[in-house]
Amino acid sequence: MKYCIYILLIIFSFNCLAESFPIPNNKEASFDVIRKKKVIGVLNSKFIEDNEKLILHSVLDIKVKILLFPAYKFFQETKETWINNEFIEIDGFTDFEDDREYIIKGKDTDEFFIANGMDGELKLDKDIIPLNYWNINMLNEKEVFDTQKGIMREIKVEKLKDEIIKINKKEIEVEKFIFNASKHIKDKGPFPEYTLWYHKKELVKMEFKNPKDKKTIQIVRNDWGS
Repeated sequence: MKYCIYILLIIFSFNCLAESFPIPNNKEASFDVIRKKKVIGVLNSKFIEDNEKLILHSVLDIKVKILLFPAYKFFQETKETWINNEFIEIDGFTDFEDDREYIIKGKDTDEFFIANGMDGELKLDKDIIPLNYWNINMLNEKEVFDTQKGIMREIKVEKLKDEIIKINKKEIEVEKFIFNASKHIKDKGPFPEYTLWYHKKELVKMEFKNPKDKKTIQIVRNDWGS
């Protein structure tokens, strides 16, 4: 179950001024986290616009019980700030089941994007963008900033054939991608391979297999069409 932690990478970030980054009509997006056909958590994100500034406030909360006893928990809250198509600030907190905690902070400066995370302080290129599945343009990058641990990851993306899937019992046409990211030396396991589905550039579904127990984890829009 520990690999559910990577779900947090869904947490949304994009530029409100770029046409390629749609904002949901009600400025919110909600996903169910599903394992073995049971909802084990939710991801809720709010899109807060203030003139040219966009703040993405997202909360991921996962709780699993076995015979009414807590078996797994994971919590993450992040706030990302974008201004004029630039990623300028990140403030995040992650609480793992084994009491590991990460506080991620980053801010744009005159020369670099300065971030602090698992590897201490990093001076990153000012054009760096977060590893964030909502931002479909991220799939064109070669390297991204993992806002869960505050590290850099190389990524590889494969575009598959478009298909039709059901979301909330509604059939929609989607673009489909396979996403892989590099493993960090301090990772406790391999980075899972993700399958991503987008409808008109909005993320509607994603899934991966837990490398530990081989169970499929799905993250599906629960507010689609509402």
